[in-house]
Amino acid sequence: MFDAAVLSSSWLTGFTVCLSLIASIGAQNLYVLRQAVQGEHVRACVAWCVASDALLVALGVAGMARLLAGAPTLALWLRLGGALFLLAYGLLAWHRALFAADAGPRADGARVARGWLGVVGGLAVITLFNPHVYLDTVLLIGSIGARHEGALKWIFVLGAACASLTWFALLAWAGRRLQGLFARPRAWRMLDGLTGAMMLLLAWWVWQGT
Repeated sequence: MFDAAVLSSSWLTGFTVCLSLIASIGAQNLYVLRQAVQGEHVRACVAWCVASDALLVALGVAGMARLLAGAPTLALWLRLGGALFLLAYGLLAWHRALFAADAGPRADGARVARGWLGVVGGLAVITLFNPHVYLDTVLLIGSIGARHEGALKWIFVLGAACASLTWFALLAWAGRRLQGLFARPRAWRMLDGLTGAMMLLLAWWVWQGT
């Protein structure tokens, strides 16, 4: 059995490591922020993000991190795929900013609402089809968690899940606070333009890391 100090140390390690990584600007964070501003199925988005983060960290702790670490060619292809994914996401955001007629609410304030399945499905694609996610969440966080002994590995995963819940709940709260600002279509175009620039910068950073 482990005493309370050891348990809390493993939990805190998982919390701080996960929070330090997911708090950076990324496609998933920007998607959740956008949904929070729109007020569309925000709880479902938060639930998906927390569940997927916990699952990916758990897979890394259970051994996938070791598998990726021992396959440098696979890691290289994941980095290349992540750079291309971020590049495509950034260009799509710029396309919305420059050409899309539905970048935000229409002049009469109306907008077409999406069902929760479509919203969460889009988030799932962004999460699971971004190769760079596996390097950050599975390889990096998972390899740190795998260093813990026995049941402490799963305390680490619990800490990571708590960090994910804290971050995405704060992101959802921030999005709701910004709803008044984004009542104008021009604000949406500015957000998409900024999103595109950030994604292209991240794509360049990931590419340089290969």
